[in-house]
Amino acid sequence: MLLPELTLMRPQTLAQALEFAAEPGARLIAGGTGLVPNMRLGVEAPRTLVSLERVGELQAIEQRHDGTLRIGSGVTLQRIADDEVLPAALRAAAAAVGAPAHRSAATLGGNLCLDTRCLYYNQSAEWRASNHYCLKRGGEICHVAPKGNVCRAAFSGDVAAAALALDAEVEIARPGGRIDVRALARLYSGDGAQPIALEPGEIVAAIRIPAPAGRSGYAKARRRGAIDFPLAGVAIAVGLHSNRIAHLRVALTGTNSNPFALSGTETLIGAQPAAAGAPLAKLVQKQVKPLRTTIGAADYRRQVAAVLARRLLERLTKGDSS
Repeated sequence: MLLPELTLMRPQTLAQALEFAAEPGARLIAGGTGLVPNMRLGVEAPRTLVSLERVGELQAIEQRHDGTLRIGSGVTLQRIADDEVLPAALRAAAAAVGAPAHRSAATLGGNLCLDTRCLYYNQSAEWRASNHYCLKRGGEICHVAPKGNVCRAAFSGDVAAAALALDAEVEIARPGGRIDVRALARLYSGDGAQPIALEPGEIVAAIRIPAPAGRSGYAKARRRGAIDFPLAGVAIAVGLHSNRIAHLRVALTGTNSNPFALSGTETLIGAQPAAAGAPLAKLVQKQVKPLRTTIGAADYRRQVAAVLARRLLERLTKGDSS
């Protein structure tokens, strides 16, 4: 369980971080709450860690003149949870991560780029060897879907669902100093083995959230009441006009290999909130794809995701966005 020998780089600027990140075998680290446990288990063994904790350019929260919010990837989850300017869904998702000690170290960028999780992956080297490893690391089959050739490990970050529901974009810093802006959904590959769609040397610099409209919230199911990853997590952003749904975005995490925005919600525009809960739950049940990647049964996670979505929509449309 000891950490392997490695070189730790501590850049002071984003330009330096990009330079160091381009080195072969380098991995980025911010709070380390996800990466370090995996290193102790032996599932990750980077030769070089590039710490982003001193890069001030990544640690700002800005509200622009058009109401757009820009949140640096180095902002801690505790800062997000405590900032009343930020949308309720983002604050609730940040507050739902781990314990206070985790949130004070964990960052926005780290949670967005969290590795996928699976019962057959997040284990000691000896345990994994006894099961002939798995498709994600060193093996030839996915133990939860052995007839396929794709890793089905589940994405378990909370904040991504909230950001997707809020229609966020992500800023990607690239070698040479260029910043690309893309829809947040494009950060995720959908492949549990390589879930984050970044090229070597690229860094998530910030997210941009349009001026909030309406209400938003986040809810998750987990085995323990705290310090646990979501068995299923749901974020909703909704606006009403004349007691009918005027806009609705729903996103989910914890069930698939990527966080995703629910499709088909446009069919609920114009519906009264009380009539929208059941069809929303059906949309969720059809699109979530939980498998035996956690200690929670797959069918339970499918059903609980649908129930969370229905209850959260009900709560938000009754005026409670906490």
